[in-house]
Amino acid sequence: MKHLLKLAAVGMIGTIAFAAPALAALKPGTKAPDFNAPAYLAGKPFTFKLADALKKGPVVVYFFPAAHTPGCNIEAHLFSQAIDQFKAEGATVIGVTAGNVDQLADFSRETEHCGGKFPVAADPEAKIAKQYDAILSQKPEWSNRTSYVITKSGSIASVYSELNPNKHVQETLDAVKALKK
Repeated sequence: MKHLLKLAAVGMIGTIAFAAPALAALKPGTKAPDFNAPAYLAGKPFTFKLADALKKGPVVVYFFPAAHTPGCNIEAHLFSQAIDQFKAEGATVIGVTAGNVDQLADFSRETEHCGGKFPVAADPEAKIAKQYDAILSQKPEWSNRTSYVITKSGSIASVYSELNPNKHVQETLDAVKALKK
């Protein structure tokens, strides 16, 4: 019986830890760290360069824990459904992950995820995520679910950090639209 109680307590602590909101340290107004990363768009490899993307307009950099995991599948699908709205605002969207980077080519092309509509970048060893303070505290080798909107001039306009994937698209889209006001 004591073993079951200990197991239940450990499970409860784990659940609370994963449910706790993550706090991103990079605040609005901060200069966004520049990065280049191996990426895929519709299964095709290329190098994503933040500096080049910013020349075209604002960039949404959304960090997600790992390709082909339930929450990340939902988030990628939601971004793919809204990509035309981001493009209408002149924004580029890039997903970045340190988890399951070997699966990104497939993840980028599968219609139930990115559907070839926006790129996803590999972040081996979470080096980019560390620069953006987007590390999953429960699994530090993976990225946290944190979304940044970066202005064309390279500063952080908005940060949204929440493990639940459902509001990232609306939060970032609203922040991109607010840039024009």
